[in-house]
Amino acid sequence: MDKALTFIMAGGKGERLSPLTNERTKPAVPFGGVYRIIDFTLSNCVNSGLRKIHVLTQYKSYSLTRHISGGWNVLNGELGEYIDIIPAQQRLDEQWYQGTADSLYQNIYAIEDEKPDYVIVLAGDHIYKMDYREMITFHKEKGSDATIGIVKHPGDKASSLGICEVDKNWRLKNILEKPGGDRLKESKEVFVSMGIYIFNRVALEDALSEDAKNKDSSHDFARDVIPLMLKKYKIFTFNFLDKERNEVRYWRDVGDIDGYYEANMELVKILPRFNLYDKDWPFRTYQRQFGPSKTVFAQEDTKRVGMALNSLVSNGCIISGGKVNSSILSPDVRINSFSEVVDSILMEGVDIGRYSKIRRAIIDKYVKIPQRMEIGFDLKKDKKRFTVTDSGIVVIPKGTVL
Repeated sequence: MDKALTFIMAGGKGERLSPLTNERTKPAVPFGGVYRIIDFTLSNCVNSGLRKIHVLTQYKSYSLTRHISGGWNVLNGELGEYIDIIPAQQRLDEQWYQGTADSLYQNIYAIEDEKPDYVIVLAGDHIYKMDYREMITFHKEKGSDATIGIVKHPGDKASSLGICEVDKNWRLKNILEKPGGDRLKESKEVFVSMGIYIFNRVALEDALSEDAKNKDSSHDFARDVIPLMLKKYKIFTFNFLDKERNEVRYWRDVGDIDGYYEANMELVKILPRFNLYDKDWPFRTYQRQFGPSKTVFAQEDTKRVGMALNSLVSNGCIISGGKVNSSILSPDVRINSFSEVVDSILMEGVDIGRYSKIRRAIIDKYVKIPQRMEIGFDLKKDKKRFTVTDSGIVVIPKGTVL
């Protein structure tokens, strides 16, 4: 894969994930207990043999930069391998990145330095497992100038995604970025863009340069560059399908709180579709050093039982006489006596006080829940203090003092 250069888009604000993105960019949001969202894209790259990677950052990138620097220093620079973090630099003028295509155009020198045959552009904010070599092979076989990864998705949940119209040979006919409207509600399933692009270098450089000259462009791949390329280049789509089982492979856009919550909760099922335990395809991350997780107290006569059922419990967690069910505990979480946590996501350093009850909540880092507090039981009361989604998920921001 030494003829491919990869760019990961990691500068998005992730406004629909607020308040989880109040202090961090979307790809840096914790997921699945020990990971950050970007870990899945980075792991897919390394496992696929893509070893020349630029991560493009912009919005609140401090924690993302620290995470990558601490946990992803795994490639060999002497062999020309790297994961470079490139912050927005106002290289062309005084403006920051104006869109996904503009972020690449402002770093076109990185492409010129490597002169790869193929440029791979990936979103850093989706959860999935993919061997990009399959898509590159498809791209070559089709003689394509650009290839877009697509996946079937429920129509009524696709209004915030890019909708792809394809012909019987998987050639792209049209792409509609975040169309909305009743048209999608009437469609049971549509093909949506996965935010995965493979470009022939020369075609991409030509398209980026032409788009940069258009003052009316939003400089976005789906909105502007792909429609521009359709006029003169061959663009195909790669269907992310398990051909042996003839079923859609796992891919999740965790762009809003409800989607993020649902994707996490899928992990605690008895047989989750997304496998975190595949030794042949490991998902890497950076982890601080904590001791093993621990449960203490088993006094049935006083209902003081430390236990966790159907849950992910990370290192450093102490479940001290409380009960946890169908939840995800990030490192260094403490559950104190007689408390109950159900269907919830607790991030690093959260402390649940005695006799407290937590249900269907996301509690961000370092929040200390006082004794006897109830969250998720009286949503009218919760809305006065916290963010509550339409489906009833309560979200408490990082470092909130209660």
